[in-house]
Amino acid sequence: MQAKIVLMTAAALILVACGSTPQRSAPAAASGGYLAGDGPDANVPANIDATPDAVPRAEPLHRYANRPYKALGKEYTPLTTVGTYKERGIASWYGRKFNGQRTSIGETYDMYAMSAAHPTLPIPSYARVTNLSNHKSVIVRINDRGPFMHDRIIDLSYAAAHKLGIIANGSAEVEVESLAPDAVISPVAPIEPVQSTPLEAPVTSAPAAAATVAATVPPASPPLTAATPATPATEVHNNVYLQLGAFKTQTSAQQFMAKMQAKLGNIPQKLAVHHQDGLMRVRLGPYANANEARDAADKLHAKLGVKAFVSLK
Repeated sequence: MQAKIVLMTAAALILVACGSTPQRSAPAAASGGYLAGDGPDANVPANIDATPDAVPRAEPLHRYANRPYKALGKEYTPLTTVGTYKERGIASWYGRKFNGQRTSIGETYDMYAMSAAHPTLPIPSYARVTNLSNHKSVIVRINDRGPFMHDRIIDLSYAAAHKLGIIANGSAEVEVESLAPDAVISPVAPIEPVQSTPLEAPVTSAPAAAATVAATVPPASPPLTAATPATPATEVHNNVYLQLGAFKTQTSAQQFMAKMQAKLGNIPQKLAVHHQDGLMRVRLGPYANANEARDAADKLHAKLGVKAFVSLK
């Protein structure tokens, strides 16, 4: 599935393609679960698994493709900050039907390049996509808008979907993490099963059919503040935090934290930078428990423009 933004004038922005594409057929072994008329090319490169991942780098955001827009009656407000988004949901892919057509930023779609379409991530920007069933991970460049149907959160190029092992089924549950240009790209550790909780986004930025989920992925790290006295298991432990972002350098983390603090204003929780595993993690807390932290994440999403996830240590 693909969206094209036709730039008529500096004051006009028209979104086409994704809103009018045929509906994706039900996944099946014969069709691969892709849209009718779409699918793999007749001459798939033999070494497609050797296609190198996209390499995050600083790029200016597209002048028009990051403005608020409507598709299929839904309103979307693209993010303008990279490296602050992490979400779980269903990924799909698009192939020969759209190969050679223009993407939302005017580039030619190449189904054998490591690219993807996303409703709200800044474009161009970069993201790591991990297949939660087999733990395979790729880095893609976001250069298109979509998908807007069938409860999908990202549409991958054929090459990216092939490397993740989702071509046959047509879709898979994945984790999408936005990457800053200075992000540290490290191997993905095996992902333990976690309980996903729906994260209700504001109307202006909710993907169509609202089927995305925010998973509580607890990275191992010590609390930001001094440990509280030992308490019974039924009482508050004050070791639950919300992670808002992770950066390679202290400068990037401090700059991001300053922006978040300006939006937060005066709140009981403390915003601080915590250094762990070579990354500067910007965290907010502590909270009494994970449920309280998740409730806070729901409310902060609209206020901060980022999706925080719960850190239990």
